[in-house]
Amino acid sequence: MPDFSQLLNEASTMASAVDLLFFTLVAMSSAVVIVIGGLIVYFAVKYRRTPENQIADQLAGSTRLEIAWTVIPLLVALGIFGWGARLYFDIVQPPAQANDVYVVAKQWMWELQHAEGKREINTLHVPLGEPIRLTMVSQDVIHSFYVPAFRIKQDILPERYTSTWFQATAPGTYRLFCAEYCGTLHSGMLGEVVVMEPDAYRSWLGVDAGQAPAVVGEHLFVQFGCSGCHKPDNSGPGPSLVGVFGSTVTFQDGTTALADENYVRESILNPSAQIVKGYEAIMPSFQGQLSEEQLLALLAYIKSLGSGGAGATPTGAPTPTIQP
Repeated sequence: MPDFSQLLNEASTMASAVDLLFFTLVAMSSAVVIVIGGLIVYFAVKYRRTPENQIADQLAGSTRLEIAWTVIPLLVALGIFGWGARLYFDIVQPPAQANDVYVVAKQWMWELQHAEGKREINTLHVPLGEPIRLTMVSQDVIHSFYVPAFRIKQDILPERYTSTWFQATAPGTYRLFCAEYCGTLHSGMLGEVVVMEPDAYRSWLGVDAGQAPAVVGEHLFVQFGCSGCHKPDNSGPGPSLVGVFGSTVTFQDGTTALADENYVRESILNPSAQIVKGYEAIMPSFQGQLSEEQLLALLAYIKSLGSGGAGATPTGAPTPTIQP
């Protein structure tokens, strides 16, 4: 039998804020329904047609009343909009120090890999009190990553990265659902998130850990010949990728774009779509040659080369070892 008790749990840092907004909206909506419904009944009884009152009296309008019932709801709606927008930006902007987990959703399972290399199927282990950033893509149809106790739900799209984050506040095991109908066995696409004490998590993470995605991505970078063009010193026919992630890239037509996850993906699969200023359209497409897991590994490697266009490797990231 389904465990609906987790719907009431507040097991992440954003859960209470989401609940407060939700229950405020429910309370306000309920109050409006009760007041309007009560007034309808009251006026229907008070001003009903009687033998002594066959013709209703005509009342003149009130400018003050009309201004009030226009301005007050407008201010309330704008306040709710500002509150919701602030919460939305908090939800979609993970902390810079968040731990990365890469997710590939497929009919009908969750495939997850930690930045340290550990792989999981349908189960995600995370440390208590540390932010977790999920970078997600679908191998087939639209899925949706939904953990009710954390109050997070994010669609996962084919051929495009989406992301979300959370920080667990209570140890335990929490249900993971796919919240988007994805085919025959949609209802069986279940998983769980296991929140562990940090020390226990580190011990678990070090057992049978595979190669980190950034390390796998570095091998792929060499295997597919990328290192011959994208040299760290910018001496190759392609731009250096050191520090490119998170920077603003300028194209031949003068337009610019942020070098985020989806920019990296498109540059690998459809490199002729946007040509970096000062370079020629000579890069071949790798469409159909790389799996979603390999694309995520290449993304992890490029992110490890630094971000923000500074050209420096961030603390804790593997130092690039690609040779010209």
